[in-house]
Amino acid sequence: MSQWQPISQIAQDVQAGRVTAMSLVEQALKTIDTKHEFSAIIIAITDRARERAKEVDERIAKGEKVGPLAGVPCIVKDNFLTFGVETTAASNILKGFNAPYQATVINKLEAAGAIVVAKANLDAFGHGASTEHSDFMITKNPHDQTRVPGGSSGGPAAAVVLDMAPFALGTDTGGSNRQPASYCGCVGYRPTYGLVSRSGVVAMASSADTIGPLTKSVDDLAYVLDVIAGKDPLDSTTIDRDTAGYQLTAGNLHLTSQKIGVIKEYMGEGVDPGVKAAVQSAVSKLQTAGAEVQEISLPSLPLALAAYYVLVPAEISSNLSRYDGQRYGYSDASVSSLDDSYNQTRSQGFGQEAKRRIMIGTYVLSSGYYDAYYKKAQKLRTKLINEFTSAFKQVDFLAGPVAPTTAFKIGEMSSDPLQMFLVDIMTVSAALAGIPAISLPVGSSNNMPVGLQFMGPPRSDRALLALSKTAEEVLA
Repeated sequence: MSQWQPISQIAQDVQAGRVTAMSLVEQALKTIDTKHEFSAIIIAITDRARERAKEVDERIAKGEKVGPLAGVPCIVKDNFLTFGVETTAASNILKGFNAPYQATVINKLEAAGAIVVAKANLDAFGHGASTEHSDFMITKNPHDQTRVPGGSSGGPAAAVVLDMAPFALGTDTGGSNRQPASYCGCVGYRPTYGLVSRSGVVAMASSADTIGPLTKSVDDLAYVLDVIAGKDPLDSTTIDRDTAGYQLTAGNLHLTSQKIGVIKEYMGEGVDPGVKAAVQSAVSKLQTAGAEVQEISLPSLPLALAAYYVLVPAEISSNLSRYDGQRYGYSDASVSSLDDSYNQTRSQGFGQEAKRRIMIGTYVLSSGYYDAYYKKAQKLRTKLINEFTSAFKQVDFLAGPVAPTTAFKIGEMSSDPLQMFLVDIMTVSAALAGIPAISLPVGSSNNMPVGLQFMGPPRSDRALLALSKTAEEVLA
């Protein structure tokens, strides 16, 4: 049972003076402190959070209207530029970096009255699927401290499940919100590419990076998305928000009018029997409630992971080239030449996974291998987008597991990068296609949470959230 009320209720109570923003911030900070053994949080933003809470309470005392997130504490992944504490992206190379400006989404949250209380742990720069690749600590799964929380948004997902705040913000490039949500047992979202501004968020792969909330319910998720979605002049890839917004009301979707396609390639060999059973049971209940269910095949899906791990490292190698020790972040002060500064700064500052992805990316972009790897992966990406477009002409939404297994043991895959890459096999396709996708908790296998994934056509975020809310009610 969550110690937090629904987000809309919290904001109403703060606005009405029934509870103070300061008391909510203190509650969040106390929970963070008492549950530090899970290593979900890199740093708490104590001083600025208390200052902001005092400001919100003073405005309300004067009779001012604060906003839809009045006094609501939240946690953000430590790749969002924020005031009050350093931003590290969980990498040694950014340790000590204080952002000169804030991410657009943080500004939007604060304008709506929300209060950021902490920065959460992640795989450094978002490179990973377990939050074991942070340069600072390994986050533990809230249900079993011997298991990973997933990644790279393992810190935000664990923080939400541990009740450290009513919601968290994470980034999803290849599944980094959805997979931790599945492993930890919360709701995690990847919006349509461009719906939420990436300005002020440390880049991983710019053509696939998205920002989305992690919450305990679909209602809460939609409520937060409604605040952060929309165009931003600082991010030219952003798109217009839905004119109806994203907040959900009762009865705005009936399952009897919906066609759901279960992805054939996601229900075959390699999927844990317990995971498959939980997903099949959930889909059967939706069918009983009136949804029309059919099997859908996307033939290129088995190749999506290979394409992703060509294209994304290529963009990573480009994005990480800015960390050269000359302008900001870590710099080796003992060197005597510019070349040595580059070499030593990156050698000492980047972790093993960042170096691995830089090498892969540089290799596939090199003159001898560009056509053999990068160009073919881009063609496959286009083919995959066309297959999704065709599938959405037959059904309204696609469904399947979020991951082939539940959360694995800490250290179980650390020595085998390929096995770790395979964890993303069911989430990367939505990323390559730029479509919205969500993870809903739908049961358990071996006492660990299982997530059901829904995917929708581009810009169908409102309809996808409505379906998810209805499914949440049917499966409760």
